[in-house]
Amino acid sequence: MKAFVTGATGFIGANVVRALLAKGFEVKALVRPSSDRRNIQGLSIEVVEGDLRDLSSIKRGMEGCEVVFHVGALYSFWVRPKRLIYEVNVDGTRNVLRAAYELGMERVVYTSSIAALGRGTKENPADEDTPVRPEVLIGDYKKSKYLAQEVALQFAKRGLPVVIVNPSFPVGPYDIKPTPTGQLILDFLRHKLPAYMDTGMNVVAAEDVARGHLLALERGRVGECYILGGENLTMKELLDTLSRITGLPAPKYRFPYALALPLSYLNIWLCLLTGGKPRMTPDTVRMTRYYEFFDIRKAREELGYEPMPAEEALRRAVEWFKTSGMVEKGG
Repeated sequence: MKAFVTGATGFIGANVVRALLAKGFEVKALVRPSSDRRNIQGLSIEVVEGDLRDLSSIKRGMEGCEVVFHVGALYSFWVRPKRLIYEVNVDGTRNVLRAAYELGMERVVYTSSIAALGRGTKENPADEDTPVRPEVLIGDYKKSKYLAQEVALQFAKRGLPVVIVNPSFPVGPYDIKPTPTGQLILDFLRHKLPAYMDTGMNVVAAEDVARGHLLALERGRVGECYILGGENLTMKELLDTLSRITGLPAPKYRFPYALALPLSYLNIWLCLLTGGKPRMTPDTVRMTRYYEFFDIRKAREELGYEPMPAEEALRRAVEWFKTSGMVEKGG
């Protein structure tokens, strides 16, 4: 079977491609001409140059395939111009699903995000049915992923056999950018994390997220969402786990929200003056006020999804960052 994959050069996409190859799939990947291709170097796949914003290149690449994995997205909390994140994440998703619909693809797996789901609490984690309230959608990334998921649900109602997966906070190999969660691990390894915020997240191995994509292809119900998550950890628990793995000390100082928010505005102002990219924005600080805890029961029961413990996922991420040389690159 031949699979068409978007986002193959990215973090999750690179893991999905490897999972597909391990299962005997042929892979055809849509890649932008300017993309960093290190994550797919040496892989036995067919590369088709194109762009999510260009429907004709998507249809050209998708021809001859039976199934689609739309993994590609712009994952950033600071994008300028702002419209770009909507063009890629929303319009790009519409283009991929339209092409799949018109070409009669047998099955589509769309990679959404927990960013598109409702928010629970520390005591009562959210699931796929938790209502999405407007105040949950902090920032353009979350808004764009919510709107893109709505596009996918609309195509499912039109008859496209699309299954939606919602990864939480993946860690692991091929995080070359890195993602915000990967950057946190790198900052810890580089001794550049003097304090932490009182927040929480659901940590999952990127390899498990990739396997979850294949399970969704095989067993997922059309038009349904499945959280591909792992273990819920407070930020302190995550850093203490990294300390156990590495032997490095975990930060002891908790950074107060009341101080972090004004500093984030200062950071934005300085970056606008210098042309740099802010490491901390008002949106990312506001997100820390909430625990991003999730219940993965539906994926377990319907897909047979079973992730590894968070400590093992973090251990693999640390090992990959070290062997890839990325720790030394930051000093």
